[in-house]
Amino acid sequence: MHAITVLGNDLHLLPQKAIYIEQLKALLVSDVHLGKAETFQVQGVPIPNAINQEILNRLQTLCAQFELDYVFILGDLFHSKAALVDEVLNGWFKFVQHLNASVQLIVGNHDRPLVPVLESLSIQCILDAIQINNLILSHEPTPQPNCLNICGHVHPCVRIKSKLDNLRLPCFYLETSQNLLILPSFGAFTGSYEVAIAGGNTAYIVAENTVIAWNGNDYRNKTPFWKRI
Repeated sequence: MHAITVLGNDLHLLPQKAIYIEQLKALLVSDVHLGKAETFQVQGVPIPNAINQEILNRLQTLCAQFELDYVFILGDLFHSKAALVDEVLNGWFKFVQHLNASVQLIVGNHDRPLVPVLESLSIQCILDAIQINNLILSHEPTPQPNCLNICGHVHPCVRIKSKLDNLRLPCFYLETSQNLLILPSFGAFTGSYEVAIAGGNTAYIVAENTVIAWNGNDYRNKTPFWKRI
């Protein structure tokens, strides 16, 4: 893990693409996208269903590493209406049943049309960003003065080129001027958005089961990248 402190918040950035906050006994993940395989299958794309259980197994293993009171899902737990089949839902409820922590879903853009169904299944849906002290948890970037906004939605990654390699690696993205920290997507087959690191900002790259701080020198566009997508 890679420890950082932002506005007094001690954060552990995990190579499993999650954040652990010891003061809150909380684990944060974003963009899980359960049921994406089923969604693609409806469209005739053959993606194996086993990907959902693999995602939940990773999440369960991660949760077992910490003493948790809360697991915050920062949006896009499910991919679409087509994702809400018995196999996917049963896998989710089995995961929750064996978890000694409260699961809080902050609704993302993929979850939003599903809220009535999710609530009927007793999945707690939080429709707006929540604030804990000077920490704001949201799905989409929602920066506010004097607060640290931790969010998802963007699926940030960094491209690293050399004579031998051309890699796109997931990353945590810290935009210092906005007090904004964006998680990489936890799910599989979710795609990613390549960020150009402007001066003063940092990408914490996930590679080989480690998290590595990386600073870029791209000053070409001063507009925050999450406002350009």
